[in-house]
Amino acid sequence: MPEHSQSGALAHHFETYDQQREASSLGMWLFLVTEIMFFGGFFLAYIVYRSSFPEDFAIASHQLDVTLGAINTAVLIASSLTMAMAVRASQLAQRKAVVGFLIATMIFGGVFLGIKAVEYSAKFEHHLVPGPNFELHAEGANGEHAEGFDVGHAEMFFNFYFGMTGLHAAHMVIGIGLLIWLCFPAWKGRFNADYHNPVEVVGLYWHFVDIIWIFLFPLLYLIGFHVGH
Repeated sequence: MPEHSQSGALAHHFETYDQQREASSLGMWLFLVTEIMFFGGFFLAYIVYRSSFPEDFAIASHQLDVTLGAINTAVLIASSLTMAMAVRASQLAQRKAVVGFLIATMIFGGVFLGIKAVEYSAKFEHHLVPGPNFELHAEGANGEHAEGFDVGHAEMFFNFYFGMTGLHAAHMVIGIGLLIWLCFPAWKGRFNADYHNPVEVVGLYWHFVDIIWIFLFPLLYLIGFHVGH
């Protein structure tokens, strides 16, 4: 027999809320698998090129602001915590807490995007955007041009940088849009122990986006950091 609840959120083609929640979670996990393959192509290409031109990629990576990257890492870790708290609050039918944690997660996401905008602005200012105006001079210990440095390889690094971080930022924007959408039913008290799968699946998406950054930060900012500036 189908379950019934005051929320009226059980779709007609499901018999129980557990069945509906499992189907929703499975759908999100399948979507995330496709996302892993999508980002995986970027990661694989980056690793191949970085392995081929380690010195040039290391010199180019020194143009990134490690401090801002570390701050953004901490911000996203905090956002994962507030997102998890939002899921828990939705299970307990704590209407105001759900909305509060969703808003806190959005704020952290906005801070991340703001810091990323500052980083992008600096790259435009210093002509580090791939294209006809790209410019990077690497100097050796004696102040002369670094021997063997290939500016084309450095430009390739920034192709990866803008491609990977830009794609990640786009996912962040989508995530914030989903959080805004969740705030409306959350404020109306739609979520409870039976029906909270929308918050749960959006939480999975948000955690996935955070994990992608956990990989991007060391790959782009930290690998090769030991090489002299």
